[in-house]
Amino acid sequence: MLEKKHYEYREKIRAFALEKIEPLAKTLDLEQRFPYEHIKPLTEMGLLSCLIPKKYGGQPVDTISYSIAVEEISRVCGSTGIMIAAHNSLGTFPILRFGTEEQREKYLSRAAQGELLAFGLSEPDAGSDAGGTRTMAHKVDDGWVINGSKCWITSATVAFAVVATARTSDNPEDRRITSFILEKEWEGYSVGKKENKLGLRGSDTAFLHFDDLKVSEDSILGKEGEGFKQMLTTLDGGRISIGAMALGLAQGALDCALKYAADRVQFGKPIIYNQAIQHKLADMATEIEGARLMIYDSARRKDAGEDFVQQSAMCKLYASEVGRRAAASAMDILGGIGYYTGPYPAERIWRDVKLCEIGEGTSEIQRLVIAREMLKSLKEQR
Repeated sequence: MLEKKHYEYREKIRAFALEKIEPLAKTLDLEQRFPYEHIKPLTEMGLLSCLIPKKYGGQPVDTISYSIAVEEISRVCGSTGIMIAAHNSLGTFPILRFGTEEQREKYLSRAAQGELLAFGLSEPDAGSDAGGTRTMAHKVDDGWVINGSKCWITSATVAFAVVATARTSDNPEDRRITSFILEKEWEGYSVGKKENKLGLRGSDTAFLHFDDLKVSEDSILGKEGEGFKQMLTTLDGGRISIGAMALGLAQGALDCALKYAADRVQFGKPIIYNQAIQHKLADMATEIEGARLMIYDSARRKDAGEDFVQQSAMCKLYASEVGRRAAASAMDILGGIGYYTGPYPAERIWRDVKLCEIGEGTSEIQRLVIAREMLKSLKEQR
């Protein structure tokens, strides 16, 4: 499945992650601080323009390479991994896919230079039921006036713009939803307080509030009323990147557990020679490899233009649950030292990886998507 270029790309990103990203990972978590120091090197490596064409200043790679990048960065720092994933898959993708040439020139060129884009879908009353959006956009003579709030927005404080959804019909029975590109500097756009999270504490997460935010027709992404469909398409690809993030965290947990087990001596020998420890490590490695193959297959399908909706939901579901199990096993292997914020990242990974079962569609939603696609396939066969 992987070509020589993919192995070479992994080596390059792995070396970069170890040199530039890993040394700050613990500090970012402890201080709950956004990794501003990473923006310039990430931009230079092309990791903030993985999906942006060269004509807009990007350094595009195929989806397998992009998945490898998210995996390797998340392997050492989940907070940086999710920032990269959200910026690329959720921020730049919908503008590239659905935007006008003017919108692409305006926003993607800035994104390729390291300015972050955000994605606003979830609301206090619209999470898994994204169709229940309550943010409203009222039509006025020269544009729209938007009122509402979006929650759990990755990079909310630092992003210069957000792709956000709003209802564009006053009829409560009409759930027509439209996507807008909204800029942080516009009057009526405000950012809430930075959230205090269990994990991914170096990632900036906050609410966005729109209070009589007036925008022109040029701010609509695509066509009026197509926002919900656009968001579903965006999430199909985003699930691959969240799966890759979970995979990287799982691999980081295995790296940590394997090193500790080889070094920790009890009863006169390293604990890696204990069968119970070996079995845990073997199960972790096997599940991680299975998740990796599923993610790369989904990425391959996307690059080939094949239907990948079911596969992306499967890889996100499986990788996120593998990540949770791997992190728990690493904590078990490290024992008491793993419970502390010390020289090993096991407890940080354990906290970080839980988001992967929640963000961009919970595991329950993934199962619904998978079952829906299976039913659709069955009906087509009949």
